[in-house]
Amino acid sequence: MSRNALKDYFDAVEQQLSATPNAYVEQFSAVILTSERANLKLRVRFSGRYLLAISEALIVIDKRISQIDYRYHFQDEKNQLIFRYDSTPHFPDISTFPHHKHLSETVVATDKPDIFRVLEEAIALVEIEN
Repeated sequence: MSRNALKDYFDAVEQQLSATPNAYVEQFSAVILTSERANLKLRVRFSGRYLLAISEALIVIDKRISQIDYRYHFQDEKNQLIFRYDSTPHFPDISTFPHHKHLSETVVATDKPDIFRVLEEAIALVEIEN
């Protein structure tokens, strides 16, 4: 059953990407490690200019997918950071520790994001620029 939850999650991500205009998937690597654990790595180009790199370590608990660790990195064509969400525990004074969001000049507190919200954020930023 857990393996089905992981497959369903990967299928939902793939469907979201397929429905995204001007998105080119450079890498989609979904590796099921056990019936409850998996890793996902993605590289998506938007309009040929922006890159969204995603890395998730996933676990199934009570038939629900959760991230053990994650990184969602979005940058422009000049490799300049637009945003990055991650759970690396290097900002212990942030109220949402270890969850935080890097912006070009600062780091802010944020709740744990999910991949679909991050994709929507990246798509919205690309649409503003185009």
